[in-house]
Amino acid sequence: MSSIAGSSSPLAWLGNALKRADIRTIGPVEAVGEQSSDEALVAAHLNGHPQAFPLLMERYRPELHGFLQRFIGSRAAAEDVFQDTFLQIHLSAASFDPARVFRPWLYTIAANKARDWYRKDRRRRGVSLQTPIGENGDGELIDLFAAKIHQPAQPLTLQEESALVKKAVDALPTIHREILVLAYFQKMNYQQIADILQIPLGTVKSRLHSAVAAFGDRWRRGRRDKENPIA
Repeated sequence: MSSIAGSSSPLAWLGNALKRADIRTIGPVEAVGEQSSDEALVAAHLNGHPQAFPLLMERYRPELHGFLQRFIGSRAAAEDVFQDTFLQIHLSAASFDPARVFRPWLYTIAANKARDWYRKDRRRRGVSLQTPIGENGDGELIDLFAAKIHQPAQPLTLQEESALVKKAVDALPTIHREILVLAYFQKMNYQQIADILQIPLGTVKSRLHSAVAAFGDRWRRGRRDKENPIA
């Protein structure tokens, strides 16, 4: 493993290692492709199939990278955490229970890696509300929250509203931020969120309710301060 430290990226090291592997006997999974399930690709990877892991990684790149970017607020940091996540998947693949579904396991590792990034990076400013969302990247995080807020008779400008919403979201603790991302962006149900965050189902419901309430409260207070500045 000493060669990892000297590589430009963990996945570059992993890709080179897979290319160097001279495997003649693949095992029970003889072929993989777009039709293969996630779980089948993990099994194929464990049996030495050189294409299985890269295929699994690229299958989840858009989705997981989007999740991490919205969670962390930095495209570059999201790429680093994405690489760390799949390096951990590679290293821990043998411990994966084939009876389980792969996606929640993947997100559990990704969420843990994102939390680690938060703890290590003290310069973070929170999730960027200008992060593109939607299939065509034609929306922003500000749009999601602004759409759920009652507009006043004389609405704030988009720039003012964006600043207020960003301030409210940035002030949320990590446990509230992550559950909002999983629920509203990744469209995960309560049970999936419980599996990923490794918390009871009841805690998911109460935490999500608290997160939405906390956001709403912080946004309303910010708007009141904006409309009634101290003389």
